[in-house]
Order: sequence, then structure tokens, then C-alpha cells
Amino acid sequence: MSKASPSSSQPSQPTSALLERVHSSLLSWYAAEQRHLPWRTTSDPYAILVSEIMLQQTQVDRVLPKYQQFLAAFPTLTALAEAPTADVIAAWVPLGYNMRAVRLQSIARQVISEYAGRIPDTIDALLTLKGIGRYTAGAIACFAYRKPVATVDTNIRRVLHRIFLGLEHPEPKANDAQMLTLAEQVLPHDAAYNWNQALMDLGATICTSNSPQCTQCPMQDSCQAFAEMSQYSLFPSGTVLRQLRKVAEKKAPYKAQPFTSSNRYFRGRIVDLLRALPADQRISLRELGPKIKSDFSEDELTWLQRIVAGLVKDGLLNATEDGVRLP
Repeated sequence: MSKASPSSSQPSQPTSALLERVHSSLLSWYAAEQRHLPWRTTSDPYAILVSEIMLQQTQVDRVLPKYQQFLAAFPTLTALAEAPTADVIAAWVPLGYNMRAVRLQSIARQVISEYAGRIPDTIDALLTLKGIGRYTAGAIACFAYRKPVATVDTNIRRVLHRIFLGLEHPEPKANDAQMLTLAEQVLPHDAAYNWNQALMDLGATICTSNSPQCTQCPMQDSCQAFAEMSQYSLFPSGTVLRQLRKVAEKKAPYKAQPFTSSNRYFRGRIVDLLRALPADQRISLRELGPKIKSDFSEDELTWLQRIVAGLVKDGLLNATEDGVRLP
């Protein structure tokens, strides 16, 4: 029988001495350095749900001004569920990825119809909500209901990997399921809320993906990645991590497609354009094309139809023979 590769084996359980040291260092750092974010001042499951959906694929500084505006427009789960979808999409601008707004409203409606308007407090029940994945379920259970549950987002995954397993390059040593297992193993049950928030803060401010500030990190004495990188003479300039990644990246070169020519760009332009029209006004695809693409030609009508069909499928547009409008 061949020996299992690191990526196929479960991460080993950290020793109690290591865990005690890691918990103490990170929680002490968080107590002094935590980011002051508005969704950390509430235990309202709805407000926390809104923040978690907004934070998907969007930086904190972009979410901050929109978060309070959105809650002012839709202060309760019921208000969001009963609002016209067009209003919800309009309130979401300019966060992008407008499908998240439709998904959020769909979750609100499902909670009202299936859970009597109360957002569930268990992982299993939260996962029955369409559009809620394991991370968001864990975040709501922990941050809204203070349940001692682990959860793994991009920052948490990176921080845990570096502390307990070492550098995540050239290849990760653990997949997502194994990282969740590790997160559950190292969770301090009496401080789960602060622990999960601390991991995210460390990953966002110090243990970043490309330029970790290792000499400012409170985890130096416990971090496996820090020990590995300390072997290189250029450390801690950040050059070490970049060079290690460069060696690992042996993909064929390619020319990135400009964002302004991507379908996602034009999806956003269509929604923005329709948002500016009166609520019931429709626009034909032949009128729409030149408004979103200055060199639009008749030959591109099929391309536009495919984009519109995708927006309709995602619940972002309403389309008839007379044209399209927001739902």
C-alpha cells in the first residue's frame, strides 16, 4: 500500500500546550487590536445575515457605508421579504454581484414561510436555506446565537493553515473539509465568538495572502509558516513568499481578459441602466444593446439574449416580448 500524500490525510491534532499558547496569544491580540465593525455590535440574526451576504466577495471598506443604508431601507426580515425585488436590487448598488441581493431576499422569504420568521440557530437548519453555505451557517450560529461552532472563510483558512500546517504553497496540505476539521479541533469553546473574529482580523490585517507582516504577528512563537520562512535570508521582506509562489506556479502564460469586455461587466451595466428607468418601463434588446456597448451591432443580439437570459434565471430581470425591466 502506498503512503498517503499530505493532501489526503487528516491534519494531526495539535497538542494541548500548543493550543493553549495559540489561544492566549491570538485572543489577547484581538482584545487590543480588533476592528470596530457595526455588525459586531449586534446579535440580531437578520443584521448579521445581511452583513455576511454583503461581505461575500466584497471588501469591508466597501460594505461599511452600504450596510447601514440597506438596514435603514429594510430594517427587518419581513420588510425585506415584502419589498419589490427591484427596490432590493437598487438598494444593493454599488456593491456588485447583484445576485446576492436577490438571494438575500429569497432567504428572507424562505425563513418567513418555513421558520415563522425566525432565522434558525443550528448549522443543519441554516443549511436548509437556499443560498446559505457552511461558512455563512457557522457565522450566523456563532455571531448571532453565540454557539460554539467553527467556521472557515478565506482568511480563517489561511491563518489556521499557516499556524498549524505551515506555508500553503506550493500546494495546500489540507482541503476545505480537512480545514474545517482542524478548525473544529482548535476551537476554544468558551471563546468561540472572539476566536473566529480574531482569526478573520488577523488574516485581513497581518497574515495577508501576498504580504504578511510576520514581524508584527502575535503568533510568531507558534506559527509553523513563520518557522519555515525564517530559514531564508531575505525573510521577512515578503520576497520569500512571493519567490516560493513563483517557483510553484508553472502554468502556461495567458492574457487576462479585460474586465470591461467580460459578461459580468455587461450584466452590471444592464442592471444599472434599468435601475435608472421608471419602475414599469421596459426596454427592448435592440434599444438596450447600444446603451451598454457603444459599438453594439445586430450580430451581437444573440450574445445579448444569452446575458439577459442569465439575468432572468438569476431573478435579476423580468423579460417579455415587449422588453426587459427589473423584477
